[in-house]
Amino acid sequence: MQKKNRLTSPEIANLWTHYIRETLSVCVNKYMLHTIQDPEIHSLFQTALHYSFKHIDALKALFKKEKFPIPKGFTEEDVNLEAPPLFTDVLCLKSLYMMSTHGHNEMSLSFATSLRPDIVDFYYQCNLDAMEIYKKAKDLLVSKQLYQQPPTYITPNKVEMIEHYNYVTDVFGKQRPINTIESGHAYFNLNKTFIAKAMILGFSQVSKNQNVRALLEKSLQVKNKHIDVFSSLLTKDNLHLPKSCETEVTNSNISPFSDRLMLLQTGFFFGVAVTYYNAALIASMRADISAHCEKAALDSLWIYSRIGKDMIDNQWMEQPPQADDRKRLDD
Repeated sequence: MQKKNRLTSPEIANLWTHYIRETLSVCVNKYMLHTIQDPEIHSLFQTALHYSFKHIDALKALFKKEKFPIPKGFTEEDVNLEAPPLFTDVLCLKSLYMMSTHGHNEMSLSFATSLRPDIVDFYYQCNLDAMEIYKKAKDLLVSKQLYQQPPTYITPNKVEMIEHYNYVTDVFGKQRPINTIESGHAYFNLNKTFIAKAMILGFSQVSKNQNVRALLEKSLQVKNKHIDVFSSLLTKDNLHLPKSCETEVTNSNISPFSDRLMLLQTGFFFGVAVTYYNAALIASMRADISAHCEKAALDSLWIYSRIGKDMIDNQWMEQPPQADDRKRLDD
């Protein structure tokens, strides 16, 4: 019988990171299940939680099979199920929609970077699960009239070619209107930013750790800055904005989550923001919009690094698997 290949470095990284994030999702979704009143939203969260448990069981089995230490991740110590609602049902649904957006993107990347057939099959199924939650969350938002349609444009009469460099480079003169690619990225990122901002607002409201609270408040300032910049790009051309979510945070001051969980979740928001702002930067053809995207990515990276430093200072960050230090082995 042929011996099964060892896990490759991308596979180890994917499985390890997946376990951390999946256990975090379990804590968040279990708490939200305790507070959600709407039966349709409650049912969707039950499905999401079922898939998370299924993935965690499969991950644990893989770790044990490979004699690989199971990460600590997040446990019942990181969630207080008795805490009163911090977020409304609407924000819970919007957060699930946002996280499932990131989820199926990450599962697709894990699928693409895996080699071993059993790992490929696992991430193929995980991607299907994540896309199902994403579609159901979006459909529910639409049916409840909570999903705002992005800006629409008049269908062009003919194909046109770019004739002048100022389509791209005219920063100080009369700028052309924002095109569909640029407005699509701006709207998508704004919608995610509004949801993330509301979640961080809730975290900052309940955290009792002064350092964590200060960092969360700084995170809010950065989110507000990005909202101002990208909102102005749309409103300048009379395009509507996504709906903000601040009013979907309750006045509770009892934390449902550990500071470690809230800080890592906030770091995740900024980490994925770097990815999406860079995608917008590459796609944008107006120099000023590209510059805004680059600055937003750098701002997000700065907050992400600050959160990482704070996590290390508090010994809240697990060390990822790493290559053997050959020099130390010689000692």
